[in-house]
This record gives sequence, structure tokens and C-alpha cells, in this order.
Amino acid sequence: MGNERPHYYGKHGTPQKYDPTFKGPIYNRGCTDVICCVFLLLAIVGYVAVGIIAWTHGDPRKVIYPTDSRGEFCGQKGTKNENKPFLFYFNIVKCASPLVLLEFQCPTPQICVEKCPDRYLTYLNARSSRDFEYYKQFCVPGFKNNKGVAEVLRDGDCPAVLIPSKPLARRCFPAIHAHKGVLMVGNETTYEDGHGSRKNITDLVEGAKKANGVLEARQLAMRIFEDYTVSWYWIIIGLVIAMVMSLLFIILLRFLAGIMVWVMIIMVILVLGYGIFHCYMEYSRLRGEAGSDVSLVDLGFQTDFRVYLHLRQTWLAFMIILSILEVIIILLLIFLRKRILIAIALIKEASRAVGYVMCSMLYPLVTFFLLCLCIAYWASTAVFLSTSNEAVYKIFDDGPCPLTSKTCNPETFPSSNESRLCPNARCQFAFYGGESGYHRALLGLQIFNAFMFFWLANFVLALGQVTLAGAFASYYWALRKPDDLPAFPLFSAFGRALRYHTGSLAFGALILAIVQIIRVILEYLDQRLKAAENRFAKYLMTCLKCCFWCLEKFIKFLNRNAYIMIAIYGTNFCTSARNAFFLLMRNIIRVAVLDKVTDFLFLLGKLLIVGSVGILAFFFFTHRIRIVQDTAPPLNYYWVPILTVIIGSYLIAHGFFSVYGMCVDTLFLCFCEDLERNDGSQERPYFMSPELRDILLKGSAEEGKRAEDEE
Repeated sequence: MGNERPHYYGKHGTPQKYDPTFKGPIYNRGCTDVICCVFLLLAIVGYVAVGIIAWTHGDPRKVIYPTDSRGEFCGQKGTKNENKPFLFYFNIVKCASPLVLLEFQCPTPQICVEKCPDRYLTYLNARSSRDFEYYKQFCVPGFKNNKGVAEVLRDGDCPAVLIPSKPLARRCFPAIHAHKGVLMVGNETTYEDGHGSRKNITDLVEGAKKANGVLEARQLAMRIFEDYTVSWYWIIIGLVIAMVMSLLFIILLRFLAGIMVWVMIIMVILVLGYGIFHCYMEYSRLRGEAGSDVSLVDLGFQTDFRVYLHLRQTWLAFMIILSILEVIIILLLIFLRKRILIAIALIKEASRAVGYVMCSMLYPLVTFFLLCLCIAYWASTAVFLSTSNEAVYKIFDDGPCPLTSKTCNPETFPSSNESRLCPNARCQFAFYGGESGYHRALLGLQIFNAFMFFWLANFVLALGQVTLAGAFASYYWALRKPDDLPAFPLFSAFGRALRYHTGSLAFGALILAIVQIIRVILEYLDQRLKAAENRFAKYLMTCLKCCFWCLEKFIKFLNRNAYIMIAIYGTNFCTSARNAFFLLMRNIIRVAVLDKVTDFLFLLGKLLIVGSVGILAFFFFTHRIRIVQDTAPPLNYYWVPILTVIIGSYLIAHGFFSVYGMCVDTLFLCFCEDLERNDGSQERPYFMSPELRDILLKGSAEEGKRAEDEE
């Protein structure tokens, strides 16, 4: 091995040499990657310009309010439709046309109404009865009863038939229900088509089902929104509980690191064990119940997810998944038991570092605030860009017409040549678009908006990583801890990062943003290719997605370690990335022993917090427990607040544990540097603590000996 060592170092760079003047993060440093800093500033200026242009042309009301056939908003204050919040379709069956999917507009007249129809009525019957005044409110504005029946129906002035409807997303849809196995709308099983003939309501139901299928996602979204409106305060309480648990766990980890790690491991095993037990009890309870043996494949996709909880196969799948996860964790703990002891020593040292730099626990709030700004600006710009189109009118005709789908002017259409060529045609609002250069560039502006969001979000994360790395590196390279620790190490590291290394952070964030925007484009192309049957294209797309996913993970890992080297030495991004990579390669055994084991332990900590809060949320929102006199609100889908609490708890726990993760990674790189610079003698003492030195060097020696034996 002695003969191979110089060759090994030659492959992975030159190790650091002893420098008596090196005392941690270098203060006398210069600006790095200035060109990237300039590019970032220019890109931000362009991003602001895009936002201003979008806010000038955009109209978010188009997202909130439905529009009638003339492109006018329904229910919008200050308009003539202010008291007409609902959109009524003359013939809802035509909404099942493929044209709806192409141009997002039903090829039937649409008007804004005060309320949806509540009775079954035909135009013929209403014209000769006292119900005509009620019927007229569903005709086009300004309708005058001075035409014959055929002319009114031909010109689309009034609908042929009114059907009892209910509002959904401010749109009137037939109130379809089943009575004794018979499909009905209101109290009718047949309807009149407006030409005097009766038809089975099933035909209407099938057409309405197709129309509703087009907006099924909207219906699901509205129900989810309703659940959020009645459960938001309980969700906030659940997230506060997760934050308190995370903070308490971190504080206990500061003083009882070894005990807390083992308690965490045992609790994760117990929580998963309880989950397996609960799934088995539900699986046994459903035995013999009618319909519980239906398979998931036969049931298909249902928007009401509660249906799946009445199937034995669902609980069996949950039980198998949790059992596999439990076995994997137990096996990992058995095989990694010695490495866990070494990782605990590193976590103890990280706890001391966090204890001396306690304000680092609050820095994730700064990152969260900056990310919220990025998300808010991106989302608002995207909405304004998507709503900055102009109303486009096109010719619609149910019969053969060569001018169908041609653009038209609704004001001049009745007296135009197009109207004479196609007497039954009508000029109707189709969609929002435009023919100007700005409208043609909207897709490119949306891509630029997404790219800048990735770039700025990655920059914010990089800033946080460099700041934390600089603070914890100051702790490690203090020979007498904490006496040699500089004042306000976190604020000093933050100032150095912004003053000297904005360009380097922008460079690393730019590389990652390019890969991420490529992944987004690949996902978009994959969605477009799903309808195709080209297996080679699907295989190629899958390979590209996999490769870029791996590339993104590698770049994130490399960037993270490069930022640590930037925080310590103040070198540019490429030099820091190269030095960090070679340093890790020279200590690859220690990387496998320590770095990934600590990541595994932190993952268990996140799972413990998420699992505990998730179980509490499950019992509460399913009305199995009560908090004082209050109980969970009635919900369409109780999984909505439960999943929200679980995801939010994970993000909160990840925010707290990310500080520890960055601390461990920084201390690990500093430890590797310390071993290369110093030898532990009185002239060249180690900067690591004696406890960390004894355990890490012993564990590394055992791993090295084992590697030699394997060779």
C-alpha cells in the first residue's frame, strides 16, 4: 500500500500541506466569478422587465371568473354581469366535443346568469305558458320575442331546453342522480330535444359525463379547496406541533446526542410497527364485508379516495410497504451498528458547534422567506403572462361550413360575407390569444420565468449553505473552543458570501438551473408523447429523464461541497469544486463510513417527527380523537389535511435537520483537511476535539485495514 499511495494521490490531486498561518476561513479574500455575478444582475433586471410587461398586459380575473360567449366576465364587480356569477351552457352535451380539449371552449352559446336552472322546461312549452319570463333569463342579453321558434333556436338566442342544474366552479352542470337504478336529471327520465321528440335521459347523461370529465380535475380541485377553507387552522396547529417537536428534538440532541439517536432509532421502529399493526387490524375488520374484496384494478381511479379505505387490498398493500420498510431499516441498523457509533460521535461534535452558533437554527427562516419571495414572484408572473392574451373570436357552426374556426369580429359578423356563406354560423368567443409579437413570445417568456425561478431559488439555497459552512468552519478551526471562536460567526460568513462570492454562488446555481429546466422540458415532452405508440421514443425519453435526474443529484452533491470550500478558502467555484471532489476521493472510505450514515440517521429523525404528527393528524381528522370540546370539521376528503400536515411536517423537520446536515458535512471536510495538514504532534496539533479524534481515527483505521484485507 505504501508504494501505491503517491500514485493514488496523483490521481486525486495533491493533499493539503501544513500551514502555520492557517486558522480557518480566510478573511483576506477577493471577489470570485465576477462575470457570473454580472450575468446574474443582468438576468434579474430582465426578469423584472418581464414581470412589468406581464403585469401591464395580464388580467388574473380570467383565471378566477368564467367568461361568456362574448368574453365578458361573470360575477365581476363593476361590470354588467356583476349580479350574474354563474355560466350557463345552452347545450351542455356539446362540451364533450374534442374542440373543448383543443381550444378550451365549448362550441355552444354561453351566458352569465344569476342562478342555475332549477326546473325542466322546453322553449316550446315555455313560450305558450306563464313560465316564459323565467325562461327569458336564460336567453342571450337583449332577447326580444319577435321571432319564430325555428328562428330563435337557429340563431342561438335561447336554449332549446332547460335542465335542473347545480353550480360547480361557477358553471351550471346537470344535476344527475340515480333513483332505484334509473338515471335521472331532476325528476325526469326523458327530455325533449327542442324539436318535439322525447329522448332517454341516458343520452344526455352520457354527454354530460363526458363534459364533466373535461372538468373533473377542476371539480376535484374545488372540493380540495373547500376542505382547506374549513380545516386550515387545524393544519396550522399540526405544523406548529411539528415545529415544536423538531425544535425540542434539536435541543435535546444538543445535550443528549447519543441517547437521542438511539431513542430516535427505537421510536422509528415502534412507529412503523404500529403502522403495520393498524393496517393488519383494518385488513381483518373488513373481512366478510360486502364489496371489500374488490381489487384496486377493478375499481380504477376514484376522485373520492375514501373509497379505497373500504378495500382489504388497500390495507394489505399498506401493510406490505410498511413491513418492507421496517425490515430494511432493521437490516441497515444491524450491518451499520459500528458505523452508527462513529456517526454519533460526529453528531455530538455537530451538536457542540450548533450550540456555540445557536443563531444558525434560525437561519432556515431566512432561506424560507427568500424562497417564498421567489415563489411568489414566479407564480404571479406566470399568472399574468398566461392571462395577458386578448379575446379571440372564431366562427362556430354545427353543420358543414368552410369558414369554421376562422377568426371573426362579433360586432360586424351579422352583416359580413361569412354570415351569408354560413347562415347557421355564429361568431363566438373561443379563447384568449393574439397575433402580435408579444403574444408569439409568451411561451419563451414562460420558459424564461421558470428558468429564473430555478436560478434564484438555487442561489438562495447556495447562499444558506455557504453561510452555515463558514460559521461551522470557524468553530472547527478554533484551536481553543470556544475561546478562539470569532464574534458573530454566522453574520460574518453571510457578509463574506454576499460581498465576495455572489458570482460563485450564481455560477453553481446556474449549472443546476440549466439541468432542472431541461428536466422540466423533458417532462413536458414526455406528457406530449404519452399518446404516441412509439416505443423507441418512450424508451429514449425514459433514459434521458433518468440520466438528467442522476446528473442533478451529482451536481447538488458537488455544489454542496464546493460551497464549503468557498466558505473556507474563498476560491472560485471551479477550483473549489475540484478541490472538494479530490478531497472526498482521497477519503472515500471515510465518506462511506460517516457521511452517508449520518444522512441515514437524520432521515430517521425526520421520519420520526413526520410519522408522529401524521398519526396524530390521522386520528384527529378521522374523528377518532377529540381535542378538548372541538372536533375535526366535516371534509370531502380527510386525506387532504392529513397529507398537507405530513408534507409540511417533513419540510419543517428538513429545515431544522438541514442545519445539522450542513454542520456535519462541513466538519467532515474540515476533519479530512485537518488530517492532511496536521499530524497530531505538539508542533502540528489537530484542530478536532480529542473525543472526535479518538473515535474517527479508530473507525477509519478499522475500515482501512478491512479494505486492505479485501484486496
